[in-house]
Amino acid sequence: MKAPIYDFKALSINGKEIDFSTYEGKTLLIVNTASKCGFTPQYAGLEKLYKKYKNKGLVILGFPCNQFGNQEPGDEKEIQDNCLVNYGVTFPVFEKVEVNGANEHPLFTYLKKELPGFFGKRINWNFTKFLIDKNGVPVKRFASYRKPRKMEKRIVRIL
Repeated sequence: MKAPIYDFKALSINGKEIDFSTYEGKTLLIVNTASKCGFTPQYAGLEKLYKKYKNKGLVILGFPCNQFGNQEPGDEKEIQDNCLVNYGVTFPVFEKVEVNGANEHPLFTYLKKELPGFFGKRINWNFTKFLIDKNGVPVKRFASYRKPRKMEKRIVRIL
């Protein structure tokens, strides 16, 4: 039976529809991101993890979001330029989404249900991270303040 995570679709930062079934068999780290946040330097750590482990099956998926402190106000071109120019991001980045509320992307509805946070089924800030194993099972939620290097051992265990 196919895991529910593989039923989702999202638009890449370039507007191309990505079917999550293309990620079957991969370990995923799904992150809601922002370009003007105190946690924005985590882009560099995420990119480092991605480069180190992508050949072992890790895929990081970045979802820009402007719901927290107006910290992602730009359009997709500005977001892409910031990710590429300032942090050299090569992992997949998607169009800006909402992660809470009536207009939240269904992927985040699912992730919050499967891995509720300290305050329940909501995301509290930018750079909340969801780790999905290669069978498509959500296994761990990491708070915004958790730096990518502090997640590495957990990621390596499930690759």
